[in-house]
Amino acid sequence: MIKSNNTDGKLETFTIDRVVEIEAPIEFAFEAVMDQLGTDCEMPGSKRFPMKLEAWPGGRWYREIGENAGHLWGHVQVMKPPTLIEICGPLMMSYAAINHLSYRLSAEGLSTRLTFRHQAAGLLETEHFDGLPAGWEYWIERICKLSVEKAEQA
Repeated sequence: MIKSNNTDGKLETFTIDRVVEIEAPIEFAFEAVMDQLGTDCEMPGSKRFPMKLEAWPGGRWYREIGENAGHLWGHVQVMKPPTLIEICGPLMMSYAAINHLSYRLSAEGLSTRLTFRHQAAGLLETEHFDGLPAGWEYWIERICKLSVEKAEQA
């Protein structure tokens, strides 16, 4: 028997785009992106969600839960510190889907412009259409907050 949570069985796509101005220099903003993608990752509700990021092209981005168990979220496709990191892979989708994340940073004087994009394609489930915009918004707000804190501590 074949079952699908995607009720019509069609391939779906979505794109989430977000551009924010961060009141911190680019090196602090990039460091904050790396923190949020790594061991200092936090989910909505301030829930710790430590990830491992091998910060080089081809490196893995994954959640290790111990005893050789975990979840592969993706691989680093592009790493150009401090201006760009791209990751492709399943992310949190444990079904037939592929995702691409892009964190593009540009210096704007003493501030930084962060251009975030998440693109997905596959047999996408409704919960991801509904939950991802708020989840990414939390991540982006946290990156902004961490960036400013790092700049203030410097």
